Amino acid sequence: MVKITGFTTRDVRFPTGSDAMNAAGDYSAAYCIINTDSEFNGHGMTFTIGRGNDIVCSAISLVTPLVVGKDLDELTADWGKTWRYLVSDSQLRWIGPEKGVIHLALGAVVNALWDLWAKTLGKPVWRIVADMTPEEFVRCIDFRYITDAITPEEALDLLKKVEGGKQDRIREAEASKAVPAYTTSAGWLGYPEDKLKRLLKESVEAGYKHFKLKVGGNLEDDKKRLRIARDAIGYDKGNILMVDANQIWSVPEAIEWMNELAEFKPWFIEEPTSPDDILGHAAIKKALQNTPHGTIGVATGEMCQNRVIFKQLLQAGALTVLQADACRVGGVNEVLAILLLAAKFGVPVVPHSGGVGLPEYTQHLSTIDYVVVTGKKSVLEYVDSLHEHFLHPSSVKDGYYVTPLEAGYSVEMKPESLDAFAYPGEEGKSWWRSDAAKTILEGPRVI
Repeated sequence: MVKITGFTTRDVRFPTGSDAMNAAGDYSAAYCIINTDSEFNGHGMTFTIGRGNDIVCSAISLVTPLVVGKDLDELTADWGKTWRYLVSDSQLRWIGPEKGVIHLALGAVVNALWDLWAKTLGKPVWRIVADMTPEEFVRCIDFRYITDAITPEEALDLLKKVEGGKQDRIREAEASKAVPAYTTSAGWLGYPEDKLKRLLKESVEAGYKHFKLKVGGNLEDDKKRLRIARDAIGYDKGNILMVDANQIWSVPEAIEWMNELAEFKPWFIEEPTSPDDILGHAAIKKALQNTPHGTIGVATGEMCQNRVIFKQLLQAGALTVLQADACRVGGVNEVLAILLLAAKFGVPVVPHSGGVGLPEYTQHLSTIDYVVVTGKKSVLEYVDSLHEHFLHPSSVKDGYYVTPLEAGYSVEMKPESLDAFAYPGEEGKSWWRSDAAKTILEGPRVI
């Protein structure tokens, strides 16, 4: 019997970079450690990009007391009930409900509980779910607000239909052939032409087949960069191009801009507009179905706040690809609900992985989607940075994610990294107390 005895939060920030919407980003983790009366601790985190990370840490400190004093077995025996309990504090719901800062905090806490549970079982999180019966999977989910789209009975039927080949898919996962990777390494705005060409060449040589570039800063620059990308990856070599605007456009702007980029034949435009604009995404998807150069799909999800928004996006026919974030929604349990919704509507899931700790999380989620939910391989973004700060970093080999086999949820950071990038941190330990940090801390605020 493992009893939860306390918790710690850590504000961890790494100086990073920019995209079309986010001019200055310090990839950050609002980090949660759940302590127990055993040898095991649970580690979870929510990704932010700097300012406000301390607010999420404060929210974690409001949510986590709900599990202190509880036996882990009690919490995991009926996960759907536990998840409902964690979102039912009436005062905390007032600053949500089930969205915003309080939901970001919930994601960190729920994921820390799954990490703790996985360690006590000696399994990676994906394998816990793979070893569940369909009934056990369904009991992990709070179906409130989504039964007009999928019922528990429909979820059971969906899972049972793909049970047949599950053991073969588990073996594929164990051989690290379950989750094909795609790269954004060459995709960031502001790279000089020679660096862009070099990174694309390296990505092709590394076996990648999917490539994503940021767009939305300047139309002519976008055309130039996409032309370079197509020169590197070709149009008829089995390579696929995607583009990402990080919410920079209004709906009419998105349609106009993407028609200008249609000649480069992207598979989809990611985050073309506000993540809350369900009908706007539907309008963009409809408008881009018949460009002179073919169909351009629509993808979004990294800033969608809960299963309800995803339900509506799917009901509106607004998505070609669904990109749930592992910790913006309420942790593993809500992601499982979203995977089921996507499978019901026949939309592939490509989880958001562009941030510190996210590939560590999402390698589990994409493996679950393939092995347990759909039986169909998708792809998953791999951003090759900041992995060195984790005890069990994600990695890619021969174009596939190396499936995590260590017990846990893979986001436990090294103690020295927690100290070295703590914010504001201790003098003599944290980078944020160094002279190098002064250019950020004392410089003009970049928004």
